[in-house]
Amino acid sequence: MTDTRATEIAAPEIAVRLFAGAAAEFGADEATVRARTVGELVQALTAGASPEATRVIGRSSLLVDGVACTDHGRALGPGTRVDVLPPFAGG
Repeated sequence: MTDTRATEIAAPEIAVRLFAGAAAEFGADEATVRARTVGELVQALTAGASPEATRVIGRSSLLVDGVACTDHGRALGPGTRVDVLPPFAGG
């Protein structure tokens, strides 16, 4: 049997900026999470969050280093910044 722990890549720390309703739900406008992909980042943000905070994240646009991203499999690396932009004006 092979020990895969040595080959696992540690998840980098990702800077997250939360705007509008996301910031209100999380009580902060910034967070740092460990994640290797956008999907892991969403899971890390919503783990233990309120149902409303989880709903807001699910409806939000995600910008990875300033570029819109819908691919939850997109890899994240050290120094990456993710912005969470909820829909505005009831959108």
